[in-house]
Amino acid sequence: MLIHPWDAPRDDAEWQQWLAGHDFGQLAVNGLPGEPPHVQPLHFAYDAGGREIVTHLARPNPLWPALEACPDVLLSVVDDYVFVPGPWQAAPDVPPEHGTPTSFYTAVQLRCRAHVVDDPAEKAALLNRQVDHFQPRGGSARAAAGEAPYGRMLAGIRGLRLEVTDVRAKFKYANHRPAEVRDRIAAGLAARGGPGDTRARDHLLRRQQA
Repeated sequence: MLIHPWDAPRDDAEWQQWLAGHDFGQLAVNGLPGEPPHVQPLHFAYDAGGREIVTHLARPNPLWPALEACPDVLLSVVDDYVFVPGPWQAAPDVPPEHGTPTSFYTAVQLRCRAHVVDDPAEKAALLNRQVDHFQPRGGSARAAAGEAPYGRMLAGIRGLRLEVTDVRAKFKYANHRPAEVRDRIAAGLAARGGPGDTRARDHLLRRQQA
């Protein structure tokens, strides 16, 4: 992922705060020789303090042999994306039709070393961590090895602990454009009011003020 200086996060806190509200991404695993990479959509829980991600997948998932052969993986999370029409991006001294269309988005890519969890008790603890993240108010029974209602189901999954080794983040919201152009884009997003426009506009204005 290309990251221009003006698209880079201000500090770690910027991407960490964004990622705290985004817990669904795509896990990319190198394929075995002669095979394409595996790309698996999944929910996950991220522990910023421990630099660890926990998730799980079904035991029949075809990516396991590839992951065990090469445990270095990439978790990609992308959101707050919109299409920006060319006229909105036109420089002040050129006709609107000469503006360049583009995309705005936030992307965080986490390089990780994967650790497979097969011990039933450890899997139960991992699942409980995920449920605590997604259901902080409870409502579901706790998973426990050998105990109902989920104990018998543990054999059908494998847990994953992803040890975060590097993070690359990008906030692509026209930070290098003149203030007049950024204001025009912000007005266009507000007027259009489509899916994602409000959050993209918020990023544009926030980073303009930073």
